[in-house]
Amino acid sequence: MKSPLVVLSLLVLLACEKPAVQTAGQPVNTGGPAGVKQQRYLALGDSYTIGESVSQGESFPYQLVSTLNVQGLNFSAPVILAKTGWTTAELQSAISSSGNKDVYDMVTLLIGVNNQYRVNSIDTYRKEFRELLQTAIGFAAGRKEHVFVLSIPDWGVTPFGMQSGRGGQNIAIEIDAFNAANKAETVALGVSYTDITPESRTAAANSFLIAADGLHPSGKMYSEWVALLSPAVLKALK
Repeated sequence: MKSPLVVLSLLVLLACEKPAVQTAGQPVNTGGPAGVKQQRYLALGDSYTIGESVSQGESFPYQLVSTLNVQGLNFSAPVILAKTGWTTAELQSAISSSGNKDVYDMVTLLIGVNNQYRVNSIDTYRKEFRELLQTAIGFAAGRKEHVFVLSIPDWGVTPFGMQSGRGGQNIAIEIDAFNAANKAETVALGVSYTDITPESRTAAANSFLIAADGLHPSGKMYSEWVALLSPAVLKALK
């Protein structure tokens, strides 16, 4: 069993800071013809979008861009608006404060684990998620087929989750309830939904899918998410 100090250190990970906005820089595995305008991608979320505890290139937005470009698309590096610890309300506030009015060729949204962790109301989450999804559609210039939602992964199977005192089964039930809400809103608006939650639960039997902090996904897990998400993206954008 880990000492209280170690457990406290893991708790801090839920609120530790990485830059909230990462702007597009060097292209990632860009194979498009010279002179062709690169497509733009906006990733909205929290620690799972930032890629807490893994390198930038191992995060799912960067791996997604690399995968898409290998398949013949021509995306620049993703613009990431996300931060470890953010809830739906905090993501909404950050979008408003950013003043970002740009239009993107692809937008992903993965948000809600911190609402669940803080025992926030599912009804409030559902309302704020719906608003965020509408905002994401706006960033895609109204093109719903260019927006992609990912479900909330289950942190209860991680070492941190198992030592949290919350109970793995209880966490799973709560995560499923939040995902039922975000899926219903996603389907209602006619947006693509990728369920990565079952894949996240395979980490219970495979430590290589968990980052060194004992809480967040490893680069290998993110690659599994990309494998689930990329077919829908390719179908919509190619």
